[in-house]
Amino acid sequence: MSNSQSPSPRILIRLQPTCEAVADFPRSRLSSASLAYLGDVVYELYIRSNFLFPPKRIASYHNQVIEQVRAETQAAHLRSLEPYLTDSEKEILRRGRNAAKGKSRRTSAAVYQQASSLETLIGYLYLTNPDRLHQLLDTLNIW
Repeated sequence: MSNSQSPSPRILIRLQPTCEAVADFPRSRLSSASLAYLGDVVYELYIRSNFLFPPKRIASYHNQVIEQVRAETQAAHLRSLEPYLTDSEKEILRRGRNAAKGKSRRTSAAVYQQASSLETLIGYLYLTNPDRLHQLLDTLNIW
């Protein structure tokens, strides 16, 4: 971004599950794969929201989003967040990394595990502490 451009406005995602069954379900019983599944969606929505401004063609949006949601970029984001994580958040990462059994054809198993663990943390924080999730995502300075 050039010095003459100001940053785009931030869009905060404040969606929370409202279904009574979800609200009463103990989060600790959700599998890491389920948390990663949710975290993947929340992360992509966050990324998409932050590239809406300034308005541009859909192809430009798509290219920017794809670059950010790639496993390699997610792994890099995880490394930049690690100094800010609590011990309990690091435990969620460990659970997510250990649950990542899939294999990507275009990236290493280690990168895939890191990306999955980030998605697991995002899913967990989305359900349990959305303010903390926003704090961590804002640390990434994704514009």
